[in-house]
Formats: sequence, C-alpha cells, structure tokens
Amino acid sequence: MGNEEIFEDFLSHISVERGLSANTVFAYRRDLASFASYLHSENIKVEDVNLESLEFFVSEGRRKGLSPSSSARSVVTLRSFFKFYAKESGSENPARDLKPTKLPRRLPKALSISDVARLIESAPKRGIGLRDRALLELLYATGARVGEVIALNLNDLKSVGSEIQTIKLYGKGRKERVVPIGKIARHELEQYLVTIRPSLSEKSRNRSDALFLNSRGGRLSRQSAWKIVCESAQLAGIPAISPHSLRHSFATHLLDGGADIRIVQELLGHSSVNTTQIYTMITIEKIRESYISAHPRAK
Repeated sequence: MGNEEIFEDFLSHISVERGLSANTVFAYRRDLASFASYLHSENIKVEDVNLESLEFFVSEGRRKGLSPSSSARSVVTLRSFFKFYAKESGSENPARDLKPTKLPRRLPKALSISDVARLIESAPKRGIGLRDRALLELLYATGARVGEVIALNLNDLKSVGSEIQTIKLYGKGRKERVVPIGKIARHELEQYLVTIRPSLSEKSRNRSDALFLNSRGGRLSRQSAWKIVCESAQLAGIPAISPHSLRHSFATHLLDGGADIRIVQELLGHSSVNTTQIYTMITIEKIRESYISAHPRAK
C-alpha cells in the first residue's frame, strides 16, 4: 500500500468512525499533504519513518516560516496518524515521543457587555436583520461555536408549553449537550421563526429543516455567519472580531457573574475543566487591574 492510500485510510477513519468535523478533517488532510510531499522528496515510505525524520520535518516547517500554532497542529496530526497506523499495521509508533510545539499562552479576547449589546443592536429589527439578530443572540446566549449553531435544525429547539427553553448542540465528535436559552435570545429567536423564516423557506423547493436559512432558503453557511458577525461589528464600531469572540464573552461574563466553572465547562462542551480555566485568568486579570487602579498604595 502506498503512502497516499495509507493517509486516505486514516482520513476516512477520523471522518467516519471518530466523527470529526469536516473542518478538522480538512486541516488533517492539509497537514498530511505537506508531510507526504516531504516523504516523496526524501524517498521515504511511511513504514520507514522514524522519530528523527519526524523531528526534521517539524523543524523544517518552522524554519520555513510555519507559525507556532500551525506547527503545533501539524504535530498533533502526525501523532494521531501514527497512533492509527501503528495499531493497524502492528508496528512501533515513531511519533510517540514527538514533542508538541509549545505555544505562548494567549488569553481569549472578550467583549464588554455594552459592546455585545451594541453588536446585536446593529442588526435591523426587520427583514433579514431579524435572522441576524437571532443568530448573534444565540451565539452569545449559549456560547456555542459557529459551526454548532449553523448545524442546528428546528427539532433541536426544545420547548416547554409555547416557549423555547433549551437547544441541543452537537460539539466535537458529535457529542451532545443541552444548553438553556435566556429571555432575550428566546424573544429574538421566536421573532425570526415567526416573521422571516417562513418566507425564506418558501424560496427553496426542498424545504430545509435548518434553523438558520440563507436568502435562497438553504442552510446558512459558516462563511455567511462569519460575515454577519463581522459586518455587525463594523456597524457597531467594534474592532475586528470573530464568532468565537461571542463564545469567549459568554464564558467570561458567566464567570464574572459568579457562575461555577464546572457549569461553564458543561455549557461550553469542554471535555476538561483545564480548558475552561483560561477564562478564570481573564477574571483574575480584571481584578488585578481594578485593584491597581483603586488602591492608594498599589500604583
């Protein structure tokens, strides 16, 4: 079996059996394509790869200008691939001792509560703007990833009586979690569902069950959701942000308000509380800044 076939087997495995998202599979494919090019240039077969050749490949990538985050992701891809290959072939895993690239710890940027309000209010309260408001509110109200929100279907909304109370989100590896929806987000969502979604749905022959529809009646794309967030930020006079900024804001504002970190972990869909703890660092930094600015002997 050639190198390309082995890589395709792995990509099929992570897509079908492990259920990783299309974006993750695409990133793995890109990393493996770069690695395959290196193996071809050196005339190395996968079965002949050793730790030394892996370390050389990673160091060459950094030397050629690969960013620390891209280099770290490449290492993760290689470790994952060779773990799979060792199990399938019964061979030793040469990537077992391949060290991940250390990244500088960066705190996620959260918007202020007033900035979030300005961002959402920038979307019109009529026409397609009602969809955009509902999307922005839902991103902030649930802390969901943009891919999770655009993947929502109507039956993922759970109502008690006539009111939507929770939504079912599907995170990494299709892991389910149920997240409550607050009063304001519920109102914006219901406004969209009642006033604009029916007319959008009628524009498509094949009626979509997707919660958020585009102007042609199909499922709203990830790129379109990004565009809505970025254009709303521009209208609100907020420096460049991404949909993930609303996820960061959701977590930060909950912790600032006294929410338990374990609850925030569940709401975000983090498998480990260690991932969630980065948001506590933001809160501690805010406390430090307030202390320095207010205490007479701290300046």
